[in-house]
Amino acid sequence: MIEVRPFASLGHADHGWLNAVHHFSFADYHDPARMGWGAIRVWNDDTIAAQSGFPPHSHRDMEIITFVRSGAITHQDSLGNKGRTGSGDVQVMSAGSGITHAEFNVESEPTTLFQIWIETDNRGDVPRWGQREFPRGDRAAKWEVVASNTPDADDALAIGADAKVLAATLKAGETIELPIDPARHQYLVSATGAVEANGKNAAPRDGVAITGEDRLIVTALADTELVLVDTR
Repeated sequence: MIEVRPFASLGHADHGWLNAVHHFSFADYHDPARMGWGAIRVWNDDTIAAQSGFPPHSHRDMEIITFVRSGAITHQDSLGNKGRTGSGDVQVMSAGSGITHAEFNVESEPTTLFQIWIETDNRGDVPRWGQREFPRGDRAAKWEVVASNTPDADDALAIGADAKVLAATLKAGETIELPIDPARHQYLVSATGAVEANGKNAAPRDGVAITGEDRLIVTALADTELVLVDTR
């Protein structure tokens, strides 16, 4: 089963400094048919204005992955972590028993990112944060795991959930395949450029919800950057 969820059908909130599009129910956007997908609870497509951001706020028992599409985000948290994550790179925060953090765009241009929340398997665990550069050239025409519950095997950032976050970049006309478990759930978004996924066309930033498939075949109809989450 593959369902394409057009970008125009997603939830939307414009706060001035933050223009947010919600693939799943979040904050004031509520759609009982879109409460999550597998263990994915949130997938927000955020544009953060220059010199603005999220003031300190708290989370617990959630794996939060930030995939920066353009610009950069600067992180600071109650554990003393500080870091800047730039375009194409990834940060993860395992909220565990509780963590307070702030995320700011201190750059002179807007920052665009995907913020993905995955339900944790380790409630009450020790909170942690990590960040890593993932050069886009390393995932040209192939999938690269950027976050995983088996980080050593995948050479990826660690998350405390039975899930993998993958990314790939494709030139127009290129095709990549990925074996997948039909009992699991996958969610695919093309950050830029239209794609065809198992015969279904998806425009840039559409959501593609997948389950019951044993292989995913994606063809780029234009140059694209893909982000995919695979969960239980």
